[in-house]
Amino acid sequence: MAASDSEVDTNDRQLRQRHSSGKLRRVGSATKIDDEVRQHEQQRKKQPDIPLHKPQDSLLSSGSGFNNYRGFLNLCIILLAMSNTRLVLENLIKYGILVDPISWISVFLKNPYSWPNLTLICVLNIFVFFSIGIEQLLAQGTINESVGFVLKSANIFTIVTCPVVVITMFRPNPVGSFTALGIYTQAFLKLISYHIVNRWCREATRKNKRRKRGASTPSPRMRKELKEKNFTEKEDNDGDIPKVDSTLVEYPDNINLKDMYYFLLAPTLCYELNFPRSARIRKRFLFRRIIEIVFLLQLMLGLVQQWIVPTVMNAVKPFNEMDLKRIVERILKLAIPNHFIWLLFFYCFFHSLLNLIGELIRFADREFYRDWWNSENVDYFWKNWNIPVHRWAKRHLYAPMRRKGYSSIQAAIAVFLLSAIFHEYLVSVPLHLFRLWAFAGMMAQVPIQYFTARFLHGAYGNSAVWISLIIGQPVCVLMYFHDYYVINMISATNSTTSVT
Repeated sequence: MAASDSEVDTNDRQLRQRHSSGKLRRVGSATKIDDEVRQHEQQRKKQPDIPLHKPQDSLLSSGSGFNNYRGFLNLCIILLAMSNTRLVLENLIKYGILVDPISWISVFLKNPYSWPNLTLICVLNIFVFFSIGIEQLLAQGTINESVGFVLKSANIFTIVTCPVVVITMFRPNPVGSFTALGIYTQAFLKLISYHIVNRWCREATRKNKRRKRGASTPSPRMRKELKEKNFTEKEDNDGDIPKVDSTLVEYPDNINLKDMYYFLLAPTLCYELNFPRSARIRKRFLFRRIIEIVFLLQLMLGLVQQWIVPTVMNAVKPFNEMDLKRIVERILKLAIPNHFIWLLFFYCFFHSLLNLIGELIRFADREFYRDWWNSENVDYFWKNWNIPVHRWAKRHLYAPMRRKGYSSIQAAIAVFLLSAIFHEYLVSVPLHLFRLWAFAGMMAQVPIQYFTARFLHGAYGNSAVWISLIIGQPVCVLMYFHDYYVINMISATNSTTSVT
């Protein structure tokens, strides 16, 4: 038995020696080949024919390791600029100059029924006062949480239904109606966050009271007097400029008009008791944002008059005749100016306007967007192009559903469903159309999100996101305009003809 074990060990050693010697031979042979190649190259250089060639891959081959294509990027930019310049010249030759800034003002001044939109914005203050009153009653313990929930739900439900009733009855200007509905939608989301956060504070206060049952707590009025006394003592002791009181606001000291209207003006949808504040207002920064807003608004309105309106008007006939080739041509022709205006709107609203508001009220959190242009899937785009809405949806809808046991897919579908409802709300109500094109476009993002995240990555995923943005929007624009034109323009023409 011992002899057999020794034989096995001997065989193992021999196999290891052969394996190691084989490795050495391979390494040695590779080294020998490199030496031979090096010697051959040296001998070639000594030849009198001055050799130039050597083994190497073409630059466009994957094995070359070359990745600097900046020149091709510049070429694409030049070709894009030349093609768009041709389109601009073609538009000017065909239609002339259609830009008229005064007409946008006259649209609102000539139409007396556009004033209900301004009235709606003023009426919004009633709902705000009602929300503050409910929170004060809850903080004082006058009403319980059940009664408060019913009152808050009725108030918030009225916020989204009141403008629908007014706009449907008076049929004001669609542009003004869109603005009023946008303000009401923001108030709807903000008041939901306001009530939820105050409820969190009440629950935390009750828990703290249970832990400190024997301790006496000063009333809100007494706490305010103590703060003013401490501030006066600091001013008297220092003698110079008084220091800013950095004491954090606590519940229920936050329930007042000043706090509420600061939140309504703040460029965020999520309520907090203590928002981060900047030290001062930067006047140069403020001036630049004002110049940007004025210039970009005029540019967008001019592009709509000069480029969008003629293209959309010329698309009515192909849609009526269901000429597929002409419809596709109109969509592609509308895609470029529509997407350009959308990019201008993004910069004007999310960068210029929100930074202007933040600077005026010294709101320090200026993360209104992230690098959505680098999105490799639709999910990344929707999480980064509109940070205020994303934060609200995650804080008050997605996260609560996940805590209650719903799956991530179910919570994501709920978020897209709410977004789709409000997209349709903002378009259908001003145009007095109920076609669900915007709703269908938003709900289609769910399967597109799954497809891009599962099958497309890197540059392919980013290209898919851009294509969906460039093509999807003009399709919705043409569908709504076609229906609006058929219902309003053609009906008005037929009625005039019948009267004649």
